[in-house]
This record gives sequence, C-alpha cells and structure tokens, in this order.
Amino acid sequence: MSLLSEMRQGGRGYWLSAPALALYIGLLVLPLGLTLVLSFNVFDYQVGVKSDSYTLANYMAVVTDSYFYEIFLRTFWISALVTLLCVLIGVPEAYILRRMGTPWRSIFLILILTPLLISVVVRAFGWSLLLGADGLINQVIQFMGGRPVKLLYTPFAVVIALVHVMLPFMIIPVWTSLQKLDPTAEQAALSLGASQAKVMRLIVLPQVMPGVLSGSLIVFGLAASSFAIPGLLGGRRLKMVATVIYDQYLSELNWPMGATLAVALLLVNLLVMLSWNRMIEGRYKKTLGE
Repeated sequence: MSLLSEMRQGGRGYWLSAPALALYIGLLVLPLGLTLVLSFNVFDYQVGVKSDSYTLANYMAVVTDSYFYEIFLRTFWISALVTLLCVLIGVPEAYILRRMGTPWRSIFLILILTPLLISVVVRAFGWSLLLGADGLINQVIQFMGGRPVKLLYTPFAVVIALVHVMLPFMIIPVWTSLQKLDPTAEQAALSLGASQAKVMRLIVLPQVMPGVLSGSLIVFGLAASSFAIPGLLGGRRLKMVATVIYDQYLSELNWPMGATLAVALLLVNLLVMLSWNRMIEGRYKKTLGE
C-alpha cells in the first residue's frame, strides 16, 4: 500500500508540473527549434525566405566573414570588461552592505534594487543626455576650461551604461553568499594577527566565490545579448551581435541570417560561460582543498 501511495503521489507531482512544462516548451524550446530550422533556410532578395530549401551557407558566412568576426569579438570583449568592472565594484559594495546596520542596510538594498524597476530604454536615454555633446558631463568639462569630449556612440558609453544596468545582478548573488559567512571566522583571524587584506583574500573571497561565479555568468550572458543599450548608445557604427540580428531581421529582411547569428550567439555564449564556470569551480575547489 505504501508503494502504491508513493506512486500516486509521484504521478500527482508530474501532473502538477505539467502546466509549467508546457509553458517552458511553448515559450522556449519551440521558438528555439523554429529559429534553428530557419537558420538553415535559403534566402533570396527577390522571393524572400525559401522554406523548402536548406543550406549551410549562412553558417559559413558567419565563420568566414571578417565583418561578423569583428562583431562577435567586440561583443565579447565588451561583455568581459563589463563583467570585470561589475566584479570590482559589486564585491566591495556587497561586503559593505553586509557590514551595515539594520536601518541603513534596508535603505541601501532598496537603492540597489530600485533601478531594476526602471526600463533599460529609459536608463539608456538618461545616459545619452549625460554623455551627449551638450550633456551634463561635457558642460562641466567646458566650465572647467576644457574642450568637449566625444563620449556618446563610443565603447565607453556602452560599457558604463551596461555596468550601471548589470551591477545589481552581481551585488545580490555576492551579498547572498556573504550572508552565509560566519563572522567569527573573520574575528578569529584578526585576533591572531592577520591583516584585514589577508582576511579578505584568504577567508572572505574563497567563500563568496560561488556568488561571484553566478553573478559573473548572469552579467556576462545579459551583456552579450543586450540590445537596447548598444543600439541607443553605440550608434550605427558600434555594432554588437544583438543589433546586427535586429538589422538582419527588420532592415535586410534576411531572417535566415538573423536566425543564424542568434544561434551562433547562443552557442558561443554557452561555450564561454561553461568554460568560465569550470575554471572558477576548479580554482574554488583547489582553494578549499577539495
């Protein structure tokens, strides 16, 4: 009877998860599958997409064309730089947030999370007002006797705006890892004569590496696939993969090439993230002596 009841409970669990599974298949698996099929279709500028013809020419163009190589290279070095800056800013900020008292911690946590309630497009327009030729930053430079600096439509504008958008996704995982850290371990190390820098390097950082890893993966993945900020702050010349996909779909109407770039971005993104995950996990286990 107990075995039968366990089987019934297990079957009930499968039925309860069926709506979520159907939603997952309908909104993720099926569109990805259709995009993959579309990437192999032939495109003709006179007749459009030939759904009954298939080719590998789109993937060969992505691999061999130097234009796409430059786009992917720019996308990933900007994403890597954004991730590095988020780590350098987010880890100390999360540590300071953990050391704060009760009223201030809640206030600053709200300040960190509040930007997530504002549209990325609105924030991108805000940065364009700051970085434009007549923006606030150039006005301050001119007031101090300097000459205007071209900041908008440069890699600097894209990087600084992406860091602003992605920083909460780094702070929250690191702060969550710090919540599990035993403060007595830090106090014991300090009482034995270790400096604060040594405590951070040997005790705090190894234990927050899971948070840094998860935050880095989130930030890198979102930065590599971001569209609004590169499109609004990068301009027509500073292309990233997402903006090129947009152009292929809506300007060139070359849907197979847009689908090919989307699949290639997904695969390369997964490859980079899995490699980074394995490298950081290996160092983390080595640090803990596992």
